[in-house]
Amino acid sequence: MNIQENHNLEIIVSNIYKRYRECIGQGKVADYIPTLSTVNPDQFAISVATVDGFQYSIGDYTTGFSIQSISKVFTLAMLSSLMGDDIWKSVGREPSGNSFNSLVQLEYEKGIPRNPFINAGAIVITDRLLNYSKNENNQVTGLSTRGRAKESILNFVKELAGSDDIEYDKITAQSEILTAERNFALAHLMKSFGNIENSVNDVINTYCHQCSITMNTQQLAAAFLFLANGGINPLTGKEVIGKRNTKRINALMMTCGLYNESGDFAYRVGLPGKSGVGGGIVAVIPGKLSIAVWSPELNSNGNSYRGIKALEDFTTDLGISVF
Repeated sequence: MNIQENHNLEIIVSNIYKRYRECIGQGKVADYIPTLSTVNPDQFAISVATVDGFQYSIGDYTTGFSIQSISKVFTLAMLSSLMGDDIWKSVGREPSGNSFNSLVQLEYEKGIPRNPFINAGAIVITDRLLNYSKNENNQVTGLSTRGRAKESILNFVKELAGSDDIEYDKITAQSEILTAERNFALAHLMKSFGNIENSVNDVINTYCHQCSITMNTQQLAAAFLFLANGGINPLTGKEVIGKRNTKRINALMMTCGLYNESGDFAYRVGLPGKSGVGGGIVAVIPGKLSIAVWSPELNSNGNSYRGIKALEDFTTDLGISVF
C-alpha cells in the first residue's frame, strides 16, 4: 500500500490549503530585487509528488515564479557528481549563524564560505561549474564559456522536473545583476583568497541567471524527487547522484537550507528543505515524497511565512517527518 493510500495526501493537502488560503498580510514580498517586488502577494500553491508516481497540486500551482536560492540545491547536486569530496576543500558544511550574504564572516574565515547554501558558498559552487561540463560521451571537460554553463544548469533542471517549460527569466536575471553589489563583493573577496577561479563577472552573471530560473510548484516537487529517492530520478530511472551524496545534500538542507531559520524549521517541520526569496520552499521525506509550497510574502528571516505554516501542518497531519 503506497503513501497516498495510507494517508490520503490529497485530503491533507487540500485541508491545509483551505486553512491558509486567506492567511495574507502577515509578511512582505522581497523588494531588494526590483522584479520580485511586483509579484502578487496573495498567490499560494502546494504540490506534492511521491516516489511511486502520485502527484497532487492545489492553488496557483501552474504559475511560475523565480526559484532564487532553491537553485543552489541543483548546482550543488551537479557539482557533487563532478568533483566529489574535493568540493569541501573550497566550502564548508556548517550553519553560518550570520546573514546569508555576510562579508565579515567570509573575511574572518579567509574566503572559505561556511556552507554551500549561503550566497558566498553558492557562488563558489557556480564558479566550479564554470570549469566542468559533460560532453556527449559523458566525460568531464572544461567549460570555455559562461553560456554553456547556463545551458547545462537549465538542462539539468529540466530533466529532473520532466519538463521543457522551464526557462531563465532574463528580466529578473538582469535586475539581479544590476543590484548584485554585495555578491560581487563576496566574489572579489573570495578571489583575493584564491577561492574563485574564473572571471568574477562571468561567475556572478551565471549565478544571477540560475537564481532567475522560473518554475511552478508542480515542477519543483517533481525536480526534488531524486533527493527523496536515493539519488535516482523516478521519472527517468536514471541516477542523478549517488546515495552518499543524496544523504549529504539532505543533511545540508536540514541544517542550512533556510538560513538562520534552519533550526526552527527543523523543529517545526522536521524535514530537509530549501527556501528562496521568491517565496518558494521545497522539502523531502526520504523514501517517500517531495513537497513544494509557494507564497511570496516572507517573514523576517526571508522565508515564506505561509509556506512554513503549511509545511508544519503537513508533517503534523501526515504524522511523518525524519524524526
